[in-house]
Amino acid sequence: MNGASLQPRSGNAPRQIVLLLHGFGSSGSDMISLAPTWQQAVPDVLFLAPHAPQRCAFGAGYQWWGLSELSPQALARGAREAAPAIDRFIDRKLAQYDLTDADLAIVGFSQGTMMALHVGLRRQAQVAAVVGYSGMLTGAAELRAELVSKPPVLLVHGSQDPVVPVAALHTAERELKQLGIEVTTHVSANLGHSVDPMGIKLGCDFVTQALRR
Repeated sequence: MNGASLQPRSGNAPRQIVLLLHGFGSSGSDMISLAPTWQQAVPDVLFLAPHAPQRCAFGAGYQWWGLSELSPQALARGAREAAPAIDRFIDRKLAQYDLTDADLAIVGFSQGTMMALHVGLRRQAQVAAVVGYSGMLTGAAELRAELVSKPPVLLVHGSQDPVVPVAALHTAERELKQLGIEVTTHVSANLGHSVDPMGIKLGCDFVTQALRR
């Protein structure tokens, strides 16, 4: 997978990686916009924002999988089929910089959140953190059997999201906590399918704390 990246602000070799997974119809070039703000707090982090492997079926941008069907079964199947490409990308980058899963945080937006949760909870070694903006948990029933590790999770959502209703946050929180996963949530009042400055700050603080553990 190709995409966008931002090297550590310190100028040193990367000591951690933050993987940024974009939403449906977007690209790594959009998602990397989080990095300049965050790198003030984590100067030794390499930010990677790959484009999803598939060109979006509707207009410009990329998709992790097509959204022609939105049933829970179809969403779970799509995330499962898209996951190996992300796992391979992670493995390659961790090996390239001689890092481990403990040095990795995965951050997603919308469809990217579905991928961040799917991949982050099934890695053989525990990642430092998973952050999900405006997304949902797919394949909750399968996750009970497939859960491998339990990284801390932050979920952030807009209260007026017309694309992925905020109820998805509450459902994900309930499902993850039932599995013994530490979950922190925040709902931004009057926000649609987007991320506001508070959400950006909360994500930065969460990732910074996790990578310093």
